[in-house]
Amino acid sequence: QVQLVESGGGLVQAGGTLTLSCAASGRTSSIRAMAWFRQPSGQEREFVAVIGWTASSTYYADFAKGRFTISGDNAKNMVHLRIENLKPEDTAIYYCASTDVMGSPLEDTGGYAYWGQGTQVTVSS
Repeated sequence: QVQLVESGGGLVQAGGTLTLSCAASGRTSSIRAMAWFRQPSGQEREFVAVIGWTASSTYYADFAKGRFTISGDNAKNMVHLRIENLKPEDTAIYYCASTDVMGSPLEDTGGYAYWGQGTQVTVSS
């Protein structure tokens, strides 16, 4: 079992920058990848970015390229998501997820067994 706890959300003005963090605990040695998803109110959860836990390779959703940066700290079992030039459409609950299975469909919520409780990001215009 892996437990994930997100932090860093809040209310920010458009154009600002925010860094979300996710702390992993439990069987962290089994983690193969960690990802961020987001879910705007009334919409489905969507993939944002993923980082491989050993090679630190990253992959982003098209909308996230350029403004979002995912990074990991294996020693501290943490993953971060930095969002620059925030826009009102970035308003959502942001979730951290992890998988311990190689070859999981990394853009699909079904590819992740462990999820955090989410952190709300609200961007005012």
